[in-house]
Amino acid sequence: MSNDLVLGISAFYHDSAAALVRGGHIVAAAQEERFSRRRHDSAFPVRAVEYCLREAGADLGDIAAVAYYEDAKLKFRRVLGTYLATAPHGFASFRETLPPWLSWKRDIHRTVRHGLAGLGDGPVPEIVTRRHHESHAASAFLPSPYESAAVLCVDGVGEWATTTLWHGRGTAVTPLAELRFPHSLGLLYSAFTYFCGFKVDSGEYKLMGLAPYGTPRYAGLIRERLIDVKPDGSFRLNMAYFAYLRGQVMTGRAFEKLFGGPRRRPESPLTERECDLAASVQEVTEEVMIKLARSARERTGERRLCLAGGVALNCVANGRIIEERIFDEVWVQPAAGDAGGALGAALSVAAERGAGRPHLGSGRDAMAGSLLGPGYGDEEIAAFLRSRSLPHTAPAPDDVAQAVAKRLAEGAVVGWFQGRTEFGPRALGARSILGDPRDPGMQSAMNLKIKFRESFRPFAPSVLAEDAKDYFALLQESPYMLVVGQIADTQRLVAADADDTTGLDRLKTLRSTIPAVTHVDCSARVQTVTEEANAPYHRLLTAFKETTGCPVLINTSFNVRGEPIVNTPEEAYTCFMRTDIDLLVLGNHLLEKNDQPRWEEEGDWRETIPLD
Repeated sequence: MSNDLVLGISAFYHDSAAALVRGGHIVAAAQEERFSRRRHDSAFPVRAVEYCLREAGADLGDIAAVAYYEDAKLKFRRVLGTYLATAPHGFASFRETLPPWLSWKRDIHRTVRHGLAGLGDGPVPEIVTRRHHESHAASAFLPSPYESAAVLCVDGVGEWATTTLWHGRGTAVTPLAELRFPHSLGLLYSAFTYFCGFKVDSGEYKLMGLAPYGTPRYAGLIRERLIDVKPDGSFRLNMAYFAYLRGQVMTGRAFEKLFGGPRRRPESPLTERECDLAASVQEVTEEVMIKLARSARERTGERRLCLAGGVALNCVANGRIIEERIFDEVWVQPAAGDAGGALGAALSVAAERGAGRPHLGSGRDAMAGSLLGPGYGDEEIAAFLRSRSLPHTAPAPDDVAQAVAKRLAEGAVVGWFQGRTEFGPRALGARSILGDPRDPGMQSAMNLKIKFRESFRPFAPSVLAEDAKDYFALLQESPYMLVVGQIADTQRLVAADADDTTGLDRLKTLRSTIPAVTHVDCSARVQTVTEEANAPYHRLLTAFKETTGCPVLINTSFNVRGEPIVNTPEEAYTCFMRTDIDLLVLGNHLLEKNDQPRWEEEGDWRETIPLD
């Protein structure tokens, strides 16, 4: 076994993950939550590491180095310095936080070595660290299809950095500028996430989805009181309004006074205030990101931009950057959050040790459609079905797409389980729940009866890349569902500003020929699908187009609210039986709900899954 394998690890905050790289080629990458079934699992990624090694046919003795995604000692100095600066406030939080730092978090080499040794899979290799934003930057640039690019990383906080600008050239990313904690665009957005009653580090995408229901009437107040933004995109927060320096909550009384009352209680009804708060912070976030992008263009002179960090998952802001035509092209790391740090750390160390970027010149990125997680072949799936004596059919492989497209056209909701699972938070046609976007009732039905989630949440469309321009006003492809664009004028039934309803009542208006994936502002979070990136999914979209004339499908992640995306055939079957999904497709095997044995389990399974 060649010793050019580098294992990357991110852990102990949220979205722990492992990634394995050989000679600049990404062998495997997966989040621990897919194995542990704990959403945003922060534990040491034992199962993810085991999977990566198994995928490569390697053990730890074959690994040249282990790359950890951040500098724990530097992060501890920030944590300690923050508490000392705010003492005696936050003492309870300090008392709770300090022991793990003193016992195992600070000496991350020892902790990682201990975690790997527990695998019993050979000698533990050399462990090296990268800084948090360095890992993000490497994950953004090194797998991108560009020889050189500006690289922008924006998140909550790493060690000290919250926003960084880099110049990517060849196999190196060079730092150019940095903003530091506590001044953080990610934490500003998280403060509003918290204030609107959603979970921090989990509910930010809900806030983004809620924004189009409101008007940005608080945006001026945010600019006046909360954030001072300079023309180059640099900014400072007014910390008098934030509580995250002093404890475990994001906002306090000053924030409540500024915005007219206490934070919304989680799971209580949403009001117009929350809609307007979401719209306001989204508008300000987009403004800052656009200014940062302009500054990146000016500082580097590059025509291409790479993005990573948690804020890069704000696909509305990404779409705005593209619409402004600041850069000719924008590429976003599909695992832009902390999970992607494992991949970035591995790629960075591999590049330092002489690995190249073998995908360059192909016109493609190195992410293989982000289908880098565990896969199950038809023999494994068949063995599972036999072990449970589950009724199913197995059409010839060439007939599967046509059979499924027919059921979708009839109004069926389909659980679609194919090949290797996705790395990152988006389902991209490997572990997806699919539906007909032309059905006006499908958005509500899928939210309430299948996903068991809030009715306001929009669904994303997948579209054949060759037909995308006929349905969406996109200036470039969006393979990872990380760009929001407007519905094409030819598909609209009403003008974007013709609706005089407000708040959640805006859901009732029919806006386009694909209403189930059209948000209330006539936008959509689009995934463009090519045969090269995902052949089975491309075949299905093609068959659906042949059946209906429409090359678009609803694509949402194969899970219920609060649960990680399904990983195994058994988890897919369980989700299928617990919900109103009509048809389950496991590889080339089709399972109709009405043919299945009665589903029984003790207790209410929904009580075992914490809400996100």
